Amino acid sequence: MSSHNDHAGSDAWQFFCALQQQARIEKYRVWILGGVVFLTLFLTSAYLSHFSPGRIVAGLPKVHEYIAKILPELGVATFREDMAYWFYAFPDWMALLGETLLMAYVATLLGTLGAIVLGFVAAGNVGPNRWLTIMARRLLEVARTVPDLVYALIFVFAFGLGPLAGILAIAIHSMGASGKLFSEAIENIDLKPLDGLKAAGANWVQGMRFAVFPLVAPSLVSYSLWRFEINVRTATVMGIVGAGGIGQELITAIRMLYYEDVSALILLIVITVSLTDMLCERIRHGFIGKENLS
Repeated sequence: MSSHNDHAGSDAWQFFCALQQQARIEKYRVWILGGVVFLTLFLTSAYLSHFSPGRIVAGLPKVHEYIAKILPELGVATFREDMAYWFYAFPDWMALLGETLLMAYVATLLGTLGAIVLGFVAAGNVGPNRWLTIMARRLLEVARTVPDLVYALIFVFAFGLGPLAGILAIAIHSMGASGKLFSEAIENIDLKPLDGLKAAGANWVQGMRFAVFPLVAPSLVSYSLWRFEINVRTATVMGIVGAGGIGQELITAIRMLYYEDVSALILLIVITVSLTDMLCERIRHGFIGKENLS
């Protein structure tokens, strides 16, 4: 009897080991298949995009040459005069920077308002209707899938050159991107407060206002400030298609080969974006609390 039990236990152990071995083999197969697919896609993408280390090595000296060409000559003895010559149009450029910041601000505000409305409708756990949720998600997908420069081209054709086209383009793209983040944040909340309000007779709007919104408000503010940082950078390139801002001055300087103007404008843009990022970070930390970041 004991021998029979030992034999049965041995068979069970061998069967268990065989299952583990089979699971390891299947895992290795999945990893190998994933690696082959990844490598194939990478090589195909590199071939179709003409990417090669040789071309990068050959082009790096030209990058250095262009950077050296746009940088001004600054002397120690004539530093003030050289800086004044480099930033000869500083007041006009600052006005364009202000226009760029206002474009980003208004676009972020409009896009965030649209994203809040559509984000609540697109959230699968609190959406008022299944078909409205599907329609809101498709609308957000279209808004964020089309590049903002394409929107800018359409609005420049419709409304003419100027900041309005850039504002509308950035606002629509922001609505699509932020709306997705907002809906995902809403889908991760605890629904008990909402269930309590529904039991008390609250309608959908009241439930969203008093139960859901307070729970997701910190996330919405954080995402909106992050979006504003992105939109400041985006607004600087809207000038490529004539949609206003300092980007229009930058693309003009590049096309006209005003090399020193290019470097001065890029420096102003970098400083502005950096200061904007730091300001938004301080506001975000003040609102959600640094302790929540750890």
